[in-house]
Amino acid sequence: MSGTIAVIDYGMGNLRSVSKAVEQVAGRGYKVLVTDDPGQILSADRVVFPGQGAARDCMNAISEHHLNRAVLDAAHSKPFLGICMGLQVLMEFSRENDGTRLLGLLEGQVRRFPTGLEEQGQRLKIPQMGWNRVRQLRSHPLWEGIPDGSRFYFVHSFYVDPDDRDLITGTTEYGVTFTSVIARDNLFAAQFHPEKSAGVGLKLLQNFINWEC
Repeated sequence: MSGTIAVIDYGMGNLRSVSKAVEQVAGRGYKVLVTDDPGQILSADRVVFPGQGAARDCMNAISEHHLNRAVLDAAHSKPFLGICMGLQVLMEFSRENDGTRLLGLLEGQVRRFPTGLEEQGQRLKIPQMGWNRVRQLRSHPLWEGIPDGSRFYFVHSFYVDPDDRDLITGTTEYGVTFTSVIARDNLFAAQFHPEKSAGVGLKLLQNFINWEC
């Protein structure tokens, strides 16, 4: 296989480690572009949308780079992988920063973990930072070769709560059961960081590159 993979650069995201991980699994046939050029994003064969930080800052950065329409169009038209904040900003509204309007591709909200969460009698820290299991709720090509319950690396204080429960493709336990993966048609988005998740993360990225949707 061959083609171009665009890693969207809007000034916020772990771009180097994401692009290097994609390059590692893509092979020689693919060209990986880290870009904020809407034309390059829309002409790419596949798009990776990473992100980290606060919702309002991310939305401001996306707007400043004039990427709102390119992100939405790419998410409708080609294999699209959202990572961490690249999942959250696809929703309508975040409770972060006293409320932030998001891209609104998917109906639903982004909520903060409640205070006082406990697991097995231990108080849980917010943000969740570290490895946690993902339960696969339904089959998907990006799960191929990844056992149910595999551990991925998370760093976040907020999680998505989609209105359409059929979108939920993976869940994780952290004091509460939260949505950690959503998928629809050509879109797959995860709260965890596959580029920081060792072998299973690289396998998921490889599956994304091989995904024919």
